[in-house]
Order: sequence, then C-alpha cells, then structure tokens
Amino acid sequence: MSEAPVDYHPMWEELGLDLDAHDMLLAAIPQLYAAAYLTQAKRPEGMAYFDFVMSEIHGLRIKELRDHQAAGGKVIGSFCLYVPEEIIRALGGLSVGLCAGAEFAYDEVERIMPRNTCALIKSFMGFKLAKVCPYLEASDLVVGETTCDGKKKAYELLGEMAPVYVVELPQMKNPGDLAFWRSEIDRLVAKLEEVTGRELTAENLAAAIKEVNDKRRALQRLNAARAADPAPISGKDALLAVQVAFYDDVPRFTQMVNKVADELEARVAANTGATPAGTPRVLVTGTPMAVPNWKVHDIIEKAGAVVVSEELCTGRRYYSKLVAEDRTTVDGMLDAVAEKYLDINCACFTPNPGRAEDIIRLAKEYKADGIVDYTLQSCGPYQIESSLVERAAQQAGFPVLRIDTDYSMEDIGQLSTRVEAFLEMLK
Repeated sequence: MSEAPVDYHPMWEELGLDLDAHDMLLAAIPQLYAAAYLTQAKRPEGMAYFDFVMSEIHGLRIKELRDHQAAGGKVIGSFCLYVPEEIIRALGGLSVGLCAGAEFAYDEVERIMPRNTCALIKSFMGFKLAKVCPYLEASDLVVGETTCDGKKKAYELLGEMAPVYVVELPQMKNPGDLAFWRSEIDRLVAKLEEVTGRELTAENLAAAIKEVNDKRRALQRLNAARAADPAPISGKDALLAVQVAFYDDVPRFTQMVNKVADELEARVAANTGATPAGTPRVLVTGTPMAVPNWKVHDIIEKAGAVVVSEELCTGRRYYSKLVAEDRTTVDGMLDAVAEKYLDINCACFTPNPGRAEDIIRLAKEYKADGIVDYTLQSCGPYQIESSLVERAAQQAGFPVLRIDTDYSMEDIGQLSTRVEAFLEMLK
C-alpha cells in the first residue's frame, strides 16, 4: 500500500484517457462509495483492504497491469464470467473485468446505438467512447461472448475501436452444445497463444486452475458465513468482494478474502453480526452488478434488511462451482474448463430450469424471508425469465419483489418506497 498520494495522470495520459472526463468520474466514485459503504456500522475489519482497493481503483492496479506489460505479459479484458480466466493466467496474461457499471457518455452512445439498449451495454460503450476506463485502454485484447443479441452486435462496434475477439456461447446445454463450446475453447486458446506468444501446457494450466479455484474457495468461505443469523457481514460488503475479484491480483485477493472469512467465522461463533438478529433477510437475483453499481443493495440495507446471498454473475454464479483438478493432460483440463463454464445458469440459455432451482435452494439455505428479482431495463433474457423466477419462488413460499431499473439515481425514491413496503410485508 502506498504511503503518500501518487499522481497517476502521466500514466492515464499515456493510455490515451480523456483526463478531464476521467477526473470527473474519479470525483464521483468516492462520493458514491462513501455514501454506500463508509456509513455502515460494525463492518469487518478486513474490509479495510477493499476500501483501499476502491481508493486506488484506477491507480495502483492499473500501474500493476502496466508493469506486467512492460515485463512482456499481456492484459486481457472481458465483460462476462464466461471468459475462462484460467486459460488467460496459464498463458501469462492477467484477466480484468472492464468498466460497465455506471452511466457515462450516453449522448455519444445513443448516436450509434438504440436508446433502449440495456444499461450494461450502453455503459461499456460509453466508457470507451469517452475514453475514461483505463482497464479497457490497457487491454491488449478484449474477449467478448455471445450471451445476448445486444452484446454480440455491440462487440462489432467496439471492434472498430479496440482489439476484440468473440467466443460463441451455445444457447442450450445438450451434449452437442458442450462439444461446440469445447471447440470454442480451443479457438480461444489458439487466439490467446497468438496474442501472448506462449504455449498452453499441462503444467501452467494446472497451476492456473488451482489459483483461480483457490480464489473461488475463499469467496465460498466468506459467503457461507452469511447463512448465520445475525449475518456477520452486510450484503454490500459481500457484493464488493465479488466485484473486486474480477480485476484484483489473484493470490493477493485470495489471501485477503480468507482473512475476512476468518473474521466472519469468528463472528458467527461469537454470535456477533453486522446487523441485529432477526433482521429481515433478502436474496437478490438477476442481472450482474459491476462497480460502482451498489444501488439495489444500498436501498435494501438502508431500508432495514440485510442481503444474505446473490444469485448473480457478480455473486454465486461466479464462485459456487470449481474447475475439476483431477485431469492430467491439456485436453482433459480444457474439457473440465468447458464443463464448468457451461454449467453456469445464465438467462441466455433455453431452457434454463437450473437457475430457478438455484434461487430456491439458496433462499432456503440462507434463510431468506423474501427475494428481490433485479433486472436492468431492456435486458430481455432476464426480464422474460422474471416471470419464471417469480412463479417458482411463490410456489416455494417466498415473496418476490421485481425491480426493473438502470444505473441512474432518478428512481431511488420510488424504489426505496417499494422496498420499504416489501420489507413491511415480510415482517
């Protein structure tokens, strides 16, 4: 950790950022973070690390990426957890999630894309057009994926402004779909070998699988503690840990999350919580929440509840399943990678009964009193699947509140009123 403030403007200028616009962004994020996070009582002491990470969100980590590149390594950016970070790490690359969690330069985006495009797509295009995301500008390659029609067409436009490679994700999970996905993994390996100048071996792939699995195991430990009442950590803090997992240094992140997990397990043993026992417990499901999108969690917890689990890509979908570590050949390990990633229950798949099953199982395991189904406006797959989620939840006896929103703050008052009414019903 740095002892004195560092001026990163020369580095940002070298990356080609619009410094004035970027300064505006960096002035806004600390205010959002302070209002959502630093006002919390009884936070685990280990969350101080994540406060530091957020204070250096476009600083120290970007310098680490640039130092990695100066030493001959590559940086690979992505917007989705279907891009296997194990392969990137095995080839000496660093995998980073890219900016897609706030409104920026929407006026420019809407000159080339429909106004009713989902907020996540408009966000990452806005960050690129405005040149305010150092992760994107530092990426040697952006790996996209065909999880929705909006994304796959947006990648065509993004590809005119940055190096982009797209993997095709099948829409079903039949044996033939797994075989196709496995062939896409082979294509991705070939592309990444070309970009990195390195060869995938059994040794480097096994090591990368173990490293990334260890990161997920740490997140599993942290989140398992949330089943306790009182909950030992807020939902916002748990969400932040997963968000940071997408771009932080893997071994360092794993170490720091395990420290938080140690603290949470001690809190559970001592019956100590971040909120009082009996606080209404909420499970959140739906579309991803990228930094700095803490809006729904913040509303729920300031209304007097605690979020105890997330069935999200920035939640259980990311860390709940591991890549098998019992394979000994490159082909066998890539089979395991393909199997693990195709087993994620995203709304892009049809049919997708596993997601509703996951939601009900988690609601029971974490003793949720109710479920908040959160979807970004114009995200067709999740909006349509909301009806299936609601039906399954109600059949299992869980009340559901459906929230359609975007990244703006304009509807916070309305959403707060709806959430407060929902929590009153739960009580």
